[in-house]
Amino acid sequence: MTKNQLIEKVAKKAFLTKRASRDAINAVFGIIEDSLIRGERVVITGFGTFLIRTRAARRGRNPQTGEAIQISQKKTACFATGKTLRRRVR
Repeated sequence: MTKNQLIEKVAKKAFLTKRASRDAINAVFGIIEDSLIRGERVVITGFGTFLIRTRAARRGRNPQTGEAIQISQKKTACFATGKTLRRRVR
């Protein structure tokens, strides 16, 4: 499902205009993004948790040359599904 399809479905389900639905979805995504930037977890009970994980520095290999390289530590956004969603998907 694309973002536009999500906007259309929310508009129909919540009896909103597409514009109001788009604004609401953009607001929710913006709040999640801002929270993650501040290093906070976003927990949506029954759905899942958005969080930042730190990937440790490690040694890698350049696939073209085979040369060993050092890959630096980095932070990445992750999503962990909640129990309710996990059970419903099975």
